Amino acid sequence: MAALVLIPVGTVISSFFAPASDIWQHLVETTLISLLVNTFWLVLGVASGTVLLGVSLAWFTAVCEFPGRKFFSWALLLPLAIPAYVTAFVALGLFDYTGPVQTGLRAWLGSELPWFPNVRGRMGVITVMVLAFYPYVYLLARNAFLTQGRRSLEAAQSLGFNRTQGFLKVALPMARPWIAGGAMLALMETLADFGTVAVFNYDTFTTAIYKAWFGMFSLTAASQLASLLIVIVFAMIILEQRFRSRMRYAETRQSARASRILLSGWRAWLLAAFASGTLFFSFLLPVAQLSIWAASVFAQDFDQRYLEFLGHSLLLSSLAALFTCSVALLMVYAARRHPDPATHAAVRIATIGYALPGAVLAVGIFIPVAWLDNWLSELAMQLFNIETGLLIQGTLVTMLIAYMTRFLAVSHSPIDSAMQRITGSIDEAAMGLGLNGWAMLRRVHLPILKGGIFTAATLVFVDVMKEMPITLMTRPFGWDTLAVRIFEMTSEGAWEQAALPAVALVLAGLLPIILLVRQTEK
Repeated sequence: MAALVLIPVGTVISSFFAPASDIWQHLVETTLISLLVNTFWLVLGVASGTVLLGVSLAWFTAVCEFPGRKFFSWALLLPLAIPAYVTAFVALGLFDYTGPVQTGLRAWLGSELPWFPNVRGRMGVITVMVLAFYPYVYLLARNAFLTQGRRSLEAAQSLGFNRTQGFLKVALPMARPWIAGGAMLALMETLADFGTVAVFNYDTFTTAIYKAWFGMFSLTAASQLASLLIVIVFAMIILEQRFRSRMRYAETRQSARASRILLSGWRAWLLAAFASGTLFFSFLLPVAQLSIWAASVFAQDFDQRYLEFLGHSLLLSSLAALFTCSVALLMVYAARRHPDPATHAAVRIATIGYALPGAVLAVGIFIPVAWLDNWLSELAMQLFNIETGLLIQGTLVTMLIAYMTRFLAVSHSPIDSAMQRITGSIDEAAMGLGLNGWAMLRRVHLPILKGGIFTAATLVFVDVMKEMPITLMTRPFGWDTLAVRIFEMTSEGAWEQAALPAVALVLAGLLPIILLVRQTEK
């Protein structure tokens, strides 16, 4: 499995060390500088916005008491159920120049709106991504603040600090590893995103890779761009790990039971309004607008095609979940039976695919698959004088390999956590009762592992449902899914037609959020 993951990574990285001078010259003269600038501002804006929004909401819901705190503590995770590209086309449909908001304001004020921000600009992309990805920072930072509770502020006040100084000098530094982890997740999603930037026509590496492959029909140019993107991703991972390695922090378990800071008056209602506004723009407004659009076009737009889109999405997601979880289960058992450094290193390598953008994996898998197809075709012609055509390219096998490489870490983590509960003494007790081999697996291990396997399968299922670049770039001809339908409709500006598949994806995205909320409440 580690070798299978390293094949696309090595394929893409190799193109970086063997650059095609004419392609790089063309890229430098045309798009590379703008891609680097756009990516830099996007990363900087999303990192700043998600940290500010996620940390502030995490602190208020973890340490303070205000109206609606219990509701907001879990409801602020709901934006994770909406793919960022869905929030993007809802924002454009509502707030663009021809959208209902600006049109209504112009009719009401009787004039143009020079002060209204340009939704299609850079700030529009950053705002949408911040609203979509802040829950990553919120979830991890809230867990950190819950372990500190009010006692960290009390310790700071005993040293002469006020509450604000105590937060900045004590509570925030202690939570920095969690905040850095959440911010890194948000940045990985930002660099991997294709749908959002495509909706806004904001060129980044993922859109450039897609255009180079399907617009310029140059797999070499796509590989060169993908190699640069993967270098950027790995550089960010290394910097984040070195940043964390220098951290020294301690937590006090008893502080989680400390009482919260009771707020009253305008401060309490201001916090409630802040949390309400965030939840409204990141979840309630997109869901409401999607429902309105979907209801308006359902009668004339819903037909047999949508059943095919849904069937393809469900089939792909189910096969990917089954395939990926089976591989993860075998890996977990291998690491359990052979806990040596080599096996541990192989498991770590096999699960790095989640840090790689889908467009990079699509390029890295397609190149060796194309080479293998050509080799098999030549071999069949030499041995049997038969023209085989394409045997692997454009098949579900290629898609499933790409999905498995991308989401193996997602399935490995919950299954591995469940496996930790099966101690050696449990196996010894089962063997003492006469159970061994398959009987032990069926009657002892699977009942303990079924919760982790179900969680892993659900997460992979929903991630594949929402995955856009891998599906777009590796699917068989005519094999459209809900995500592909959304991309096609948003490319034409048909927001209402894109709402129907988007509603289905949002409903599917609620499944892991419900599991996540239940887990955090335990």
